[in-house]
Amino acid sequence: MSKLAIRKYGDPVLKQKCKPVEKITPKIKELLADMLETMYAAPGVGLAANQVGVSLRMCVIDVRPEGVRQPLILINPKIVSKSGAVKEEEGCLSLPGFTAMVKRSKEVRVEAVNEKGMPVVINGKDLLSRALQHEIDHLDGKIVMDYLPLWEKMVVKKEIKRRKKEGAW
Repeated sequence: MSKLAIRKYGDPVLKQKCKPVEKITPKIKELLADMLETMYAAPGVGLAANQVGVSLRMCVIDVRPEGVRQPLILINPKIVSKSGAVKEEEGCLSLPGFTAMVKRSKEVRVEAVNEKGMPVVINGKDLLSRALQHEIDHLDGKIVMDYLPLWEKMVVKKEIKRRKKEGAW
């Protein structure tokens, strides 16, 4: 396993809709293991494949407290139902140092397959629901910045430009 570089806001791969995984190969399994290692090292609660430069519909999530690992590996995930709504602060590994208030469904039901090709159904509430929606957004080419009002996007972009100039992005 190896830690991968996380793509940051501005990288075109983050705006692309990811392609479905056709076949779960040893290479795909290795990438998923590397994604888990990268997510835990960041640290984060989720990571989509396009965040490490691979435009495939798969993500890893683990919302358990630190030290208690119970990762979800989701290939070709799709939200099949959602209910309720809640607006909460959310961060993103591709937008380090920034958070945004994002309105999301309180509960979601997601269907996917795991790394063994077995169908899985996840009923997510609260943080798990938010993480599922966030990662599936990534797979659809959508990021947290897309939820910000225009004025706030401008402030964030200005700060990113400053950080790039200082070599901190």
